[in-house]
Amino acid sequence: MGKRILIVDDSSMMRKMITKVLTNRGGHTIVGEAKNGLEALEEYKRLQPELITMDITMGEMDGLSAARAILDHDSQANILFLSNLDKDKYGKDVASIGAIGFVNKHKSQDILDVIAAN
Repeated sequence: MGKRILIVDDSSMMRKMITKVLTNRGGHTIVGEAKNGLEALEEYKRLQPELITMDITMGEMDGLSAARAILDHDSQANILFLSNLDKDKYGKDVASIGAIGFVNKHKSQDILDVIAAN
């Protein structure tokens, strides 16, 4: 059964690509989108999704700060970071926050596998 997902990415093209992967291949439902961390926090509170896909670098509020704020609000939130940034550089930060994973946003099957495992 698919999950209710909030997609957070500053690129509309990436949000569309992630939506396509999650809905067409994963059977998930996209309940909302946000283009920065501030919107992500607002949308999370409003929509209460089962999972959030989160980019790291965004204007207004970056993904790491947004994840911390969301987890402060709801310690049970499931956040999956999708980024093209170096996993070695950001992996420790992502893990220390308590996110469920860090996946390259272009590796569709890896994204689906992490979501299925959670």
